[in-house]
Amino acid sequence: MLSFLLKKDVRKILKRKDSDVGEKGRALEDLRATLFNEFRSSEGAKRQQQRICQPIVALSFNFVVAVGIIFTNKLVLKNVGFQFPIFLTFIHYVVSWVLMAILNVFSILPASPPSKSTRLTSLLTLGVVMSLSTGLANVSLKYNSVGFYQMSKIAVTPSIVLAEFIFYGKRVSFLKVLALTVVSIGVAVATVTDLQFDFFGACVALAWIVPSAVNKILWSRLQQQENWTALALMWKTTPITLVFLVLLIPWLDPPGALSFDWTFNNTVAILMSAFLGFLLQWSGALALGATSAITHVVLGQFKTCVILLGNFYIFSSNPGRTSISGAFAAIGGMSFYTYLNLQNQKQQPSKATSRQASLPKSKLKRENGNTQDANSGSDAV
Repeated sequence: MLSFLLKKDVRKILKRKDSDVGEKGRALEDLRATLFNEFRSSEGAKRQQQRICQPIVALSFNFVVAVGIIFTNKLVLKNVGFQFPIFLTFIHYVVSWVLMAILNVFSILPASPPSKSTRLTSLLTLGVVMSLSTGLANVSLKYNSVGFYQMSKIAVTPSIVLAEFIFYGKRVSFLKVLALTVVSIGVAVATVTDLQFDFFGACVALAWIVPSAVNKILWSRLQQQENWTALALMWKTTPITLVFLVLLIPWLDPPGALSFDWTFNNTVAILMSAFLGFLLQWSGALALGATSAITHVVLGQFKTCVILLGNFYIFSSNPGRTSISGAFAAIGGMSFYTYLNLQNQKQQPSKATSRQASLPKSKLKRENGNTQDANSGSDAV
């Protein structure tokens, strides 16, 4: 009798242990599934990017890197004497691809959305316009002054507004158009004293405008509408960009790149420019994913005004009262544009809540399912 009771107690203990082990196993499986969804799925990677990279973080990151790379590239093209802007761009993207390949080896690179969710033509188009946008920008820096390079960016703003209206039906309010007009005029006045260019450089700057606008629109739209993260989209499109840059080198670069004086100092300067190029591409993609194409252009113009005013107040340079007034006018327009975007952000959630409250319960599910499509026609931050 005693042995029977002991066996019964042992069986109960073993069953309890088995159930505890089963619960712990299920908990570990749930934890692993959660971690996979957060880090190895495209939706989880997108949520992580949105959580970490708020708009102000992404814009600040892009602002700092963009200022650094403009002067670094100018140094490489002028002082170092590396007169091959397209080949320099090619080196930038090769270094970017190597860095992303290292991240991929260690499983740090974010996952891409399913291949069927994005059309191949969209990725191909983005890869092509990236090669044109970045390559032509460096060619423009070679032949034009920094002021003229910044001046040419003014035309990107109306190009983006027009393209988004034609292809996506996206409208911009009259007050935003007014703010953007003040920004453009202010930047034009601020940079009018530094307009050094030649005919070929001016043609390159004009040819750069359309690819730059399309590049920003696609980067913003693919991230916001199709769950791409910045690094995953860079990983997919960089090989396409490299192919088209190779095709551009014979047309826009002079011969003799391989016979360049590759001293240690020159190589370090070029590699530093390439690393900044990777950071610029990444930070620009983050900013476009967190905000909009127009906001990213406005950030670039804000950078121009800050550089001009910084030289005036810190280094005692004197661009003239006209340029200073234009810079302050542009910053005023940017402040008003930012205020309008913040107001839109506050109004959109309240409008969505009131609209859903007025709908019957049978329509709420369908309304919620269409929220993303409805928001695609509104102006982002």
